[in-house]
Amino acid sequence: MLRFFKYVGLGALIAYFFDPDNGHRRRALARDRIPALLRRSSDRAGRAVKSEVKATTKKVAHRKEADKPQPDDVTLARKVETEIFRDAEVPKGQINVNAENGKIVLRGEVEQPSMIKDLEERTRKVQGVREVENLLHTPGNTAPAAA
Repeated sequence: MLRFFKYVGLGALIAYFFDPDNGHRRRALARDRIPALLRRSSDRAGRAVKSEVKATTKKVAHRKEADKPQPDDVTLARKVETEIFRDAEVPKGQINVNAENGKIVLRGEVEQPSMIKDLEERTRKVQGVREVENLLHTPGNTAPAAA
């Protein structure tokens, strides 16, 4: 059955291109349009590959954030807040972030003990943080005393 449809399609194609009235014009159009279509397709593919290569080289070049001068305390505290409050589960209104000469102090209350360690690790990864003092605690526990 499939072979039948192939032969019917081939016959229709031959009749279309070798029609005595319009066949010559149709063949000329096909000669003009098919190479243009292939050229456009290859140009698009070339641009896509070039774009991918450029994006990959930029990703490799910028894998690690470039070293920057030590930010002031306010900027550093905002950078830490941006990083640790990125997760929607972190209680933004219950955590206080202070910066003092590159030392970050985290104060407040969180629901899970695992989140305390996670927030401290995220804070340490922020560029410009020299030290982290973690005074976070869970509900029902007393806050750790500042050293």
